[in-house]
Parts: sequence; structure tokens; C-alpha cells
Amino acid sequence: MRDIVACFSENAVNVSHASCSTYSTNACISPSLVPSAQNTVTCIYKVILSTQKQLLIKVTWCKNQTGQGLSINFGDDPSTCLKLNTNLRFFRKKKGNKVFESDHSKIEVFWDLSTAKYDAGPEPVDGFYVLVMVDSEIGLILGDMAEEIVTKKFKTTNKVAKVSLISRREHYSGNTLYSTKAQFCDTGIVHDILIRCSGEHEGPKHPVLSVCIDKKTVIRVKRLQWNFRGNQTIFVDGLLVDLMWDVHDWFFNPAITGSAVFMFRTRSGLDSRLWLEERLVQKDQDRVEFSLLIYACKST
Repeated sequence: MRDIVACFSENAVNVSHASCSTYSTNACISPSLVPSAQNTVTCIYKVILSTQKQLLIKVTWCKNQTGQGLSINFGDDPSTCLKLNTNLRFFRKKKGNKVFESDHSKIEVFWDLSTAKYDAGPEPVDGFYVLVMVDSEIGLILGDMAEEIVTKKFKTTNKVAKVSLISRREHYSGNTLYSTKAQFCDTGIVHDILIRCSGEHEGPKHPVLSVCIDKKTVIRVKRLQWNFRGNQTIFVDGLLVDLMWDVHDWFFNPAITGSAVFMFRTRSGLDSRLWLEERLVQKDQDRVEFSLLIYACKST
């Protein structure tokens, strides 16, 4: 029985090894079409202190014609929101710190975006740091410069909270080609994800949806205008991942929203694997569920 399950897992998706899938890899090859522009990225982190107290931190990076922006929210309290606008003309605090009180906790935020470098998206790729302290514990650490700052600013006796990324939401606008990266678990590798909607042999009037992970086709949905909603389970890094799509508004409501939604969601707990071994039970129970949501606005 174990061999049968293992064979199923390979056919589902095994992006780390040769896949048993019969799909052609040609659908994963990026055409001359430039991927859509990424406008906003929102990440939600779960912080667990040494006291077992939990805090959700929402970090949003945005980009528009006037510049880059960053906002950080703590829990559901709107008064504990840090907003930064990195527009060169108006921005005056690319480096600084701020203190908040939220849910009887002292929160300190330190940041330096003065030397941040960006690619096409709203998130900086290097030359920056964002550091969040919660009740004197080192919480969220972002950026390539963060570790150096922690070493310089804080004592080695400072406790380090447990942090997990539980949700990532990305907004795109442009054509129907979307490229991103995702890490589905803390111990997994970063995967390249490509979502493409285009006509194939029957022409653009009959679009086909292709989703690829690391240049391997995970799903292909033909006659998309009739199969505009659906889901499929794939197998990545030893985990079951539910892949869902909803492109209804691309075809039937383009004037109002025209947005599609794609979601990758890992399973947590005892249903996170195709089989369970006794030594993995506790580990799977402690696994944090992660979801990647892509909102795609089609303008062409």
C-alpha cells in the first residue's frame, strides 16, 4: 500500500524530481510576452513569544507611479499602523524607529530603506532592514542587513520569538502572464511559479490556463471560459497543496473588476501528508498552514 501511495505522490506533483506527469513542458516556457507588473505584496506573519503570547504582523509593500511604500499593522488595532512612503520628493524618514503599545505589549519598529534596491516589484531585494521587537524579544526580521543590525543593537541575551509566514497576497495588473516565487514550508526551498492564460491550437477564443512550478506543468485547464472555477491537489516538498482558481470575472464581469484569483494553500495537521508515519505525526500537527493568493487584473 505504501508503494501505491508513493507512486500517486509522484504523479500528483514532485517538483524536486522528475515528474510522472504527461503534460508538455512547453507550456512553461516563458514567451516573448512580459509578465504582468506586481503592484502590491502583503505578508502576514505569526509571532509566538517565549510566553506563548501570539501576535499577527501584516507587512504591505506597494508601488505606484510616484514611488514605493511600506505599511506595517499589528493585530486588529488600526492605531498601531506604521506607514512609510519612499517617494524621493516627499519622503523624509527612510531610516528611523517607532514605538507602539498593542494588546498590552510594547512594540518597537526599526527600519532603514535609505539604500534599498528594487527590481520590478514593490519589495526591496537588498540594501535594507525592517526589525520588529515585541516585549524586548526579537520578532520579525526582514532584509539582508537585519542580522548585522541585531548584532550591533541588541544583547545576545535578547530572546528570539518564533516567526512563521502564514499568508502572502500579491496583486498584479497587465496581461495574463504572472511570475512569482513561493516557499511552502519553513524547511522547503523557494519555488518558481508561472501562471499563464493563452490560446493554444484552437486560438485565443479558447484560452487554456497553465500553472507551472519550477518549469514543470502542474495543471492545464482547457476551455477556461467554461471551467472558470476549479481546484486540484498537488504535491510539493512532501506536502499536499490545494491549488484553486477563479477567473470568472475575466470573462463575465470585466467592466467592474476584471480580476482573477489564484490560491495555493498548504494543509496543516494530520491531513498535510499523503501518508503518516508515527515519527511524523507530532511534526505535522505543529505545521503552520501557508497560503499564497494572487489577484490578477487583466487589462489586455
